[in-house]
Amino acid sequence: MIEAISLSKHYGAFTAVDDLSFQVDAGQVLGFLGPNGAGKSTTMKMLTGFLSPSAGSARILGHDMQRDALAARRRIGYLPEGAPSYGEMTVQGFLAFVAQARELRGSAARQACAAAIERLQLGSVLQQPIETLSKGFKRRVGLAQAILHDPAVLILDEPTDGLDPNQKHEVRRLIQAMAADKIIVISTHILEEVEAVCNRAMIIARGRLLADDTPQGLIARSRYHNAVTLRLEGAEAAASQLSELPQVARAEISDGLLTVFPAAEGLFEAVSDAIGKHGWAVQELKLEAGRFDEVFRRITAGEEAA
Repeated sequence: MIEAISLSKHYGAFTAVDDLSFQVDAGQVLGFLGPNGAGKSTTMKMLTGFLSPSAGSARILGHDMQRDALAARRRIGYLPEGAPSYGEMTVQGFLAFVAQARELRGSAARQACAAAIERLQLGSVLQQPIETLSKGFKRRVGLAQAILHDPAVLILDEPTDGLDPNQKHEVRRLIQAMAADKIIVISTHILEEVEAVCNRAMIIARGRLLADDTPQGLIARSRYHNAVTLRLEGAEAAASQLSELPQVARAEISDGLLTVFPAAEGLFEAVSDAIGKHGWAVQELKLEAGRFDEVFRRITAGEEAA
């Protein structure tokens, strides 16, 4: 497992990470969420040994990152923020260099490079200097070097940053394919990414852990969980009539949409019956699972306890 034990990082009077503790087990894909400046990247750097903590410790598969750093790093694939690399090197040359640094030789190195190139679809740019690549291709090269040695632990800082929608889909599919036998930590500010690939989500702000749950568990905290949203003419009149139903706690109109919130079970059925009874011409009708962005804003604003 990955273990973070009371990790803290101070820069003078500023605290970037404040007494952060958690563990991640094999098979978990942890989405590490927080607003800009929350301490996500700083935590990633401490987990991978790029920064020493001011206090606390990190362990990777039982290896302490301070006392047994080399053994810990051998088991990690790391994509840092910005995907730094050697811009003057070609993609092929860079991956061959990484394979050598990872102590892969001969056919093992060639096979590892070929597999990473295929997975990240880099065949068309192998002879290009990295500095000439688009932001999306640079990101894919960064991911290729992270997975090249088939590490047990993957720590990815904004893995889909700069990718187009098709590339994001491919990278998310790759993460899902690798998830069964690896520990994966993804730092991101893209909420849909957490919903798409993660089975656990942590939210931090101001360097402190505020929430730790499944994505579905966090979405269920939304005030929109099991609400019903409609788009129809005469929304105000419909809101008044729906408010009289025993299954409705309240009704709100925003941006032309009418949302009714549950007071009891059976809300969707009660609203559907009311639509038929009154003959309303409804253009849109949906049962809300909840809104991740609303939960995220409320938690990071300090409006909800962990």
